[in-house]
Amino acid sequence: MEIKKAEFIASAAIPSQYPESGMPELVLLGRSNVGKSSFVNTIANNRKLAFIGSKPGKTRTINFYLINGRFYIVDLPGYGYAKVSMQEKDRWSESIETYLKSRIDNIAGAFMLLDIRHKPSEYDKLMWQWLRYYGVSTGFVAMKADKLNKSEVQEHLDMIKKEMEIPQGTDIILFSALTKQGKNDALMAIKEALEGYDGFKV
Repeated sequence: MEIKKAEFIASAAIPSQYPESGMPELVLLGRSNVGKSSFVNTIANNRKLAFIGSKPGKTRTINFYLINGRFYIVDLPGYGYAKVSMQEKDRWSESIETYLKSRIDNIAGAFMLLDIRHKPSEYDKLMWQWLRYYGVSTGFVAMKADKLNKSEVQEHLDMIKKEMEIPQGTDIILFSALTKQGKNDALMAIKEALEGYDGFKV
């Protein structure tokens, strides 16, 4: 699959601000500073498409990117940043759950982005529970793969699978925005998710 055109369409805080469309949507979830904006920019070949903040916790809205004029990549707010109030954390959680509930018929799949260097957080586990509850097909991406040496990678992948209780046989995409590792694998996973969406032809 090739992304030929990618456009930022909307930054939404409430459902009335979501773009009106019957097109499939692919959702990105991950803790603050995991690299969701870098992931979007890398697969779209556009370093300026998604804003990369200098501090974690800056993305507080739901950002919609129209890809090839046919589907959306939806970047949900990063969660789990320690230096915000509990009230703000609750608001982010509510925003994410509101999106999942209101757009469930549009969601073709989700991708959970996890920092390969660290144990998944309780927020990561909660998001995975939500996705299973709503029946959303989910892929997993291990970000910042360039930060580990080869001998460490499998050990950390095994740790993530155990902590997240990821089903046996599920592949985790190794990804690095710096080296572009995993870009083609991510595009293939996006293609497969879209092919599973009712009536959609890639």
